[in-house]
Amino acid sequence: MAIEVAKIEIKSVQDASGLDACIDAGRFSADQVVAVIGKTEGNGGVNDFTRLLSDQAFRRVLLKKGKRGEAEIAGIPMVWSGGCDGVITPHATVFARTPATGPADKARLAIGTSLSEELLPEDIGRPAMVEKVAAAVKAAMRDAGIENPEDVHYVQTKTPLLTIDAVRDAEHRGQTVACEVHDSMGVSNGTTALGIAVALGEIAMPEAEEICQNLDLYSSVASCSSGVELTRAQIVLLGNKPGAGGRYRIGHAVMKDALDIDGIYDAIRDAGLDLPERARAADLDGRLVNVFIKCEADKRASLRGRRQIMLDDSDVHHHRHAKGAVGGVAAAAIGDPCVFVSVDAMHQGPHGGGPVIAIVDVGE
Repeated sequence: MAIEVAKIEIKSVQDASGLDACIDAGRFSADQVVAVIGKTEGNGGVNDFTRLLSDQAFRRVLLKKGKRGEAEIAGIPMVWSGGCDGVITPHATVFARTPATGPADKARLAIGTSLSEELLPEDIGRPAMVEKVAAAVKAAMRDAGIENPEDVHYVQTKTPLLTIDAVRDAEHRGQTVACEVHDSMGVSNGTTALGIAVALGEIAMPEAEEICQNLDLYSSVASCSSGVELTRAQIVLLGNKPGAGGRYRIGHAVMKDALDIDGIYDAIRDAGLDLPERARAADLDGRLVNVFIKCEADKRASLRGRRQIMLDDSDVHHHRHAKGAVGGVAAAAIGDPCVFVSVDAMHQGPHGGGPVIAIVDVGE
């Protein structure tokens, strides 16, 4: 089954009309949708309920338009990242399996999904979470039919974070948690990234004291998000597989820092588009579907030798500074503000930078 990819603008917090329109136009059916990765317009924090609203809206369309029941639709991974700071447009990228064929001798986009074992509050930030995520990533590889980890270019996850109720539940069972509630988003993301890196052979299993501490350990293909809407890790894994069919390819690279526009173009080249040495948006010729980027405020408070103040700002959280800045760089690079940019990039790419993934239409 080939993969069809559609980027859909979200017009309001409960809007899924773009998904409805794609289905009505015959681009894919509701029952062929296997995953959604999207940006919503909330605050991006623990209490960002726009993620839940978008999730519910998209699942309602699939229930109304298809033949799958509620339980089956509930199992479809939908990864929502909150916060559209700066110029970022709320949008979703929808992935569907279709019967389209393609060159049997050429590698094309393949996708695999999985859900991890239940992640307990006491697992977050600890080796148990790394191990559970790693097992789920390997299951997603099998679902995609990808055997070689080097063919994996993007692993998008959504994992639980801590709430007061979750902390109390752990304490009631005689367990402790690894961090405070408001730190748990970054800790959940970072621990998940290490699980991805372990599964793909990028690093060995880390020691407990290295989790969220040794930032030299990272994955180059991980994009991890977390929220209150689930208790297991949702895994959406994408790579290229010979004979997969379809017209799309995926590639990745690393942004070394928040201004590394060349890292974005390197990912697009890795996906299969030929670009000039000094590329610009017009060179993409409408063949880029989307880019997916993780970023983080550099804890050294420096960017290319210049002082940065986002970590000192008491009015605007540094996540919003970083997301807005990198979103602007990415939008300028591709000529489209519908870009997926997510923060809390601990263990996702090098410190101060992050992974960048590109999906392109190769037109064959």
